[in-house]
Amino acid sequence: MAINYYNEGIEMPSINKTQITKWVKEVAATYQKRCGEISYIFCDDEKILEVNRQYLQHDYYTDIITFDYSSPTTISGDLFISLDTVRTNAQQFGEEYERELHRVIIHGILHLCGINDKGEGEREIMEAAENKAISLIFE
Repeated sequence: MAINYYNEGIEMPSINKTQITKWVKEVAATYQKRCGEISYIFCDDEKILEVNRQYLQHDYYTDIITFDYSSPTTISGDLFISLDTVRTNAQQFGEEYERELHRVIIHGILHLCGINDKGEGEREIMEAAENKAISLIFE
């Protein structure tokens, strides 16, 4: 089982893949999950819009799209991350780009672990989980 990192149409972000892999496994373990095959695909806004239209019939940009192939105990999936939108969001929220990128990286993992953010009260639960996970890598 592996966590893989790819870039499509954009330069690979300068991230510590070894550190992120360890962090992702640590966060998944807090939800009693093991990591299976996970692929991060870093892309630009045009690619994420294409994926959004083709697979989700959504006609808008987003920071991350998570395709979940998990089993009850093992998380697996493809996570498309638009570095363009991550950068825009970081500026909009007054956040450091690196920290915002890590938030999005772990956001997809939290989805794979079963945390949602669309229903009533779920956004707050997701934000709390993101903040807890980020504290493991930044503090």
